Amino acid sequence: MNAPLIFVIHVWATMFLVGLIWIIQYVHYPLLDRVGVDGFKTYEADHSRMITPVVAPLMLVELATAILIAGGACPAIVPNWAAWLGLLAVVAIWASTFFIQVPCHTRLAAGFDAGAYQTLVLSNWIRTILWTGRGILLGYVLWRALQSNMVPALES
Repeated sequence: MNAPLIFVIHVWATMFLVGLIWIIQYVHYPLLDRVGVDGFKTYEADHSRMITPVVAPLMLVELATAILIAGGACPAIVPNWAAWLGLLAVVAIWASTFFIQVPCHTRLAAGFDAGAYQTLVLSNWIRTILWTGRGILLGYVLWRALQSNMVPALES
């Protein structure tokens, strides 16, 4: 396996998801209650149909590469603790998605439900914080890598 390529794909998928979750958390979900009752079912159905092909492949790539990295297929620059912490965060994101956010969307698919909407918006902070933390963690790993590779070059 090409460990650096796995790591680069992992960083790319995670950073894309970090940006996406902030757009969803800060822009998209807060606007759901402004759609209106008449068009809400169609809007929610379209949201689910359109967001899934964007998010699902990236989440699968992130999960697969996190498993590979934690399993040892990673460059030496990734500390073991960071690989396992990152994988733990991915598992928590998946658990939150399937046990909290997906059921909220299922309830909203039947029509606007204020309780499901509030739960969705508030509980999505779990994923927002976890993905942001993963982005920071990967930024730290990249900083370490750049520092270790650049210092000798700068000294010569």
